[in-house]
Amino acid sequence: MVDAHRTFVIVGGGLAGSKAAEALRAEGFTGRVILIGDERDHPYERPPLSKGYLAGSDERESVFVHEPAWYAGADIELHLGQTVVRLDRAGKSVELGDGTRLHYDKLLLATGAEPRRLDIPGTSLASVHHLRRLAHADRLRGRLTALGQENGHLVIAGAGWIGLEVAAAAREYGAEVTVVEAEPAPLHSVLGPEMGMLFADLHREHGVRFHFGARLSEITGADGMVQSVRTDDGDEHPAHDVLAAIGAAPRSALAEAAGLDLAEGTGGVAVDSALRTSDPDVYAAGDVAALRETPWGGPLRVEHWANALNSGPAAARSMLGRDVVYDRVPYFFSDQYDVGLEYSGWAPPGSYDQVVCRGDVAKREFIAFWLRDNRVLAGLNVNVWDVTGAVQDLIRSGRPVGRDALADPDVPLADLAGGGN
Repeated sequence: MVDAHRTFVIVGGGLAGSKAAEALRAEGFTGRVILIGDERDHPYERPPLSKGYLAGSDERESVFVHEPAWYAGADIELHLGQTVVRLDRAGKSVELGDGTRLHYDKLLLATGAEPRRLDIPGTSLASVHHLRRLAHADRLRGRLTALGQENGHLVIAGAGWIGLEVAAAAREYGAEVTVVEAEPAPLHSVLGPEMGMLFADLHREHGVRFHFGARLSEITGADGMVQSVRTDDGDEHPAHDVLAAIGAAPRSALAEAAGLDLAEGTGGVAVDSALRTSDPDVYAAGDVAALRETPWGGPLRVEHWANALNSGPAAARSMLGRDVVYDRVPYFFSDQYDVGLEYSGWAPPGSYDQVVCRGDVAKREFIAFWLRDNRVLAGLNVNVWDVTGAVQDLIRSGRPVGRDALADPDVPLADLAGGGN
């Protein structure tokens, strides 16, 4: 039976918010749990939106975190299709768009992120897309089907993970694909030049065209539909649809308006290792949260699925007064054509001094390690499985490792994490 004397409110109906609600009940919390989401769909996972669901291999129902009946069974009060327009920290309440005010004893902000928009002429045309929500994936999936049937052209602005995954899905439908990217290689901000071109080669083998070192400057069309795109270096590409995949921004406006601290350089809501904000009764998790300090430096905001999956429950335990230190190694995964990969750690360009590989890079069966001062900062396993734990142990250990041993597949990674080299 629910004890109405304590109320925990969760703002954000995504993976972090729904897993936090689940953890509160699993940890024995008997008070009211109110989950507010601005979409009408029940909470769902986002990776399938650019992977299995978009590609047509997964059914729509497979993306949801829980069956709809689960929420009532767990006494979770759902407010779907509702936006929180104001956070009153002094009064410990939130106000919904319809004027409803909800009191909280503890509040979790799990508002996620939103796709960055192209600030160029032509973005109001009907066939310009973003991919963040299930409704976006529904629409884009239909368009990819049509493009494949009509030999149509999709232009993707941005060669990050979303851009490349959508490119792979579009090619599997049979659409023509051109990717425009300002950096000199795909995934440059994550993998650097050493590994980024590996993915350019992969996509080129499947018929994707790349235009590096340029940005879209205009989308042209007629009768509301896209006809072509122009880039800032003077080129023009045919297009029937355009996807803006130029990153995402944390949805931190609610927190900022309420006077909560934001983490410099990230735009995210600043949290400590227990996922507490600058207000002791307000917590943040998932894409919107930025850890002030981590073993990999800080502040750090991680947008990927594993962070939402794990930080939501961690925040729930922290809200309940448990001792929580959230210091998980950042992790994400991707599937593109016949290549599957997992990345652990954090090593943007400029933070490392060498990249070491073990395995066969040419066959795309290898592990790459980013090092600084012979210490592993990050690892990428490509079509090599069951090594993520060992890679993360290496990162956590902070131990110096020998380059030759790291590159030698006969030397167990577990030995290196334990100090052998």
